[in-house]
Amino acid sequence: MNRWMIMLSMLAAGFTACAGENASKPNIVFILADDLGLGDVSFYAKNIRQTKPFVDTPNIDALAEQGLWFTDGHSATALCAPTRYAVMSGNNNYRSYSPPGVWSTFAPTAFKPGEATLGTVVRDAGYSTGFFGKWHMGGDFHVPGTTQVYRGAKDGDIVDKVDLTQWIDGGPKYCGFDYDFTTPCGIQGALYLFYENQRWYPLAKDSKIVFLNKANAISPEDLESKGEGPGDSNWDTREVGKLLSGKAVEFIKSNAAAGKPFFLYYCSPMIHDPQRPSEEFDGRKVKGSNVSDHLDMTVDLDMQVKRIVDALKESGQFDNTMIVFSSDNGGLPDGKANKAIGYLPGGEWNGAKGRPYEGGHRVPTFALWPGRIKPGVCNELVVNQDFVATFAALVGTKIPAGQAQDSNNLLPLLTGQGTFNPRSYWLHQAGSSHELMFRKMPWKLVIQSDSKRSEFDPIALYNLQDDPHEDKNLAKNPEYKHLLDGMFKEYMEIMQSGRPTAPGREWEGKK
Repeated sequence: MNRWMIMLSMLAAGFTACAGENASKPNIVFILADDLGLGDVSFYAKNIRQTKPFVDTPNIDALAEQGLWFTDGHSATALCAPTRYAVMSGNNNYRSYSPPGVWSTFAPTAFKPGEATLGTVVRDAGYSTGFFGKWHMGGDFHVPGTTQVYRGAKDGDIVDKVDLTQWIDGGPKYCGFDYDFTTPCGIQGALYLFYENQRWYPLAKDSKIVFLNKANAISPEDLESKGEGPGDSNWDTREVGKLLSGKAVEFIKSNAAAGKPFFLYYCSPMIHDPQRPSEEFDGRKVKGSNVSDHLDMTVDLDMQVKRIVDALKESGQFDNTMIVFSSDNGGLPDGKANKAIGYLPGGEWNGAKGRPYEGGHRVPTFALWPGRIKPGVCNELVVNQDFVATFAALVGTKIPAGQAQDSNNLLPLLTGQGTFNPRSYWLHQAGSSHELMFRKMPWKLVIQSDSKRSEFDPIALYNLQDDPHEDKNLAKNPEYKHLLDGMFKEYMEIMQSGRPTAPGREWEGKK
């Protein structure tokens, strides 16, 4: 063999080694839906509840059938913004400066400099990281013509008071994402803009940032949730799902072509209000395909999932990708699809978004990884904030002590390799009424608090094993007073001490 043949052989071997190295690093896709309840996914109705579904979600179902479905899968809280903080940080919300959640687009970020996040633990392993969709965790924008950070109103006619052309800091890049295509507060407003890598992304060539109101909006119904505010003059909620999923497809294909492992965190704003379904999505009828616009929005979400999965398959990456699916809180009550006709946003569970009952936070949750995660149904308690630790374990990143303290590593449970440490208890919270929950099976304690976490009153106690629908509040029953008092004392000690709640996590005795 001459020297040129030898060199070509060495180069080929090098390329093969690189390809093998990349193939050993699975891609990660984490899809977080918005306000999606168990009653909104047909897989759950047909396979878990064994009833007729009110909406057909074939693309979500196809993934669920290939994955491990968690019947005891939960959002970190029963409300959007606090869940998004917990999922990103792996921490319970009482560790942040705003336990109820960071709601304003212009509020300071709750993430500390250098803090481990969902993005950093994967980025630090050499992955290309991308964030897509709804943020809802604050950020920094300048006052026009100055370097002063705007901290004023989040809605109303503030176009001249804040420079909305550039997102300065406190967004996805700050949390470890190389690329982002983000709408700061989803589709509900009161900011109706998209940003690509922190710069305003005009929706059309003639787009302008205007005070979007019912007089100038393409569809005044787009403003029904949070009202009028700054927005793109071409904002149309009906097209958001197509735009967002299209950008995610581009991210998948470009990284696959470059041979680099990637992490896609896809935060769809569907199926939150306003309920503005598109007429069709890639040839599938959306509007009018169900009994309500609410359920039509689930079809839009299902088609977004289809685009992502199709891109993975077309790029040859599906079999080398771990896909996780969850929701930020329980489902929304629906005026048309209601209990009278059999529809329940929480499936058979009591409650809905924002409520302390199981239906407020028990959500569609599953994971798949072809050939690595055995399909089936699992009854283990898992929380979507557990994926910081899970992804870190998957890619080999070590989480520093004192960070992601409430994120449990699920990788041994998913793959069947290694030792899984189950949760023996769980601290979480509900919604705007500031209820806190402490679960220690079979018991669940509900504590009434306030927005400042300065008052605490145990108001409900349920036995989830005997009373899964949470119809019998035992808090006033003298027979259970000792149990209630003991659980309340334990909750306060755990929360006030600051110790980690994830099993096996080290604690230095500091808050």
